[in-house]
Amino acid sequence: MQTWIGNGGIRSSGTFCTGVALMVVTLFSWSSPLTGTPNSATATATSIDENSITLFNNIRQTSQPRWIEIDLSEQRLRAWEGKKLVYSYRISGGKRSTPTPIGRFRINSKYRTHRMRGSGYNIPDVPYTMYFYRGYAIHGAYWHNRFGTPVSHGCINLPVNQAHNLYRWASTGTLVVVRK
Repeated sequence: MQTWIGNGGIRSSGTFCTGVALMVVTLFSWSSPLTGTPNSATATATSIDENSITLFNNIRQTSQPRWIEIDLSEQRLRAWEGKKLVYSYRISGGKRSTPTPIGRFRINSKYRTHRMRGSGYNIPDVPYTMYFYRGYAIHGAYWHNRFGTPVSHGCINLPVNQAHNLYRWASTGTLVVVRK
């Protein structure tokens, strides 16, 4: 049965009253975690949460910044966590007529797959693409197997499985240092 309360026209039904009753009971039965006994589930959950936060803060404070080094003279990419080498892969950088830009950059976008177009190429579904400067990216290359040789239009080509590892490891904002 529905009823209308007052001139404001607030509608009340059995479901509405049940909901309000449950909210009131919940509010009055709630107790602060600090008032629980040491053996209560509430106190235990609170101490676990505090330990987890402390553990998380310690891990976060000791983690090293991740960065990617690309050495074009060696045709090698190295992924670092601080001074610890995580990955070292042979690459294919830009050929002489379409060189890879030199400098310090940051990964600005990531795509699981992406169509890449330019003068003389149009490649669909380029895997694990991470752009670091304008149209230049680190990505997997399924169309060749000449890693260690500069053959790209300026991007950094990796074998697909290695590009996948790097894609999972790096995040947007990761530093990319490209040198000759």
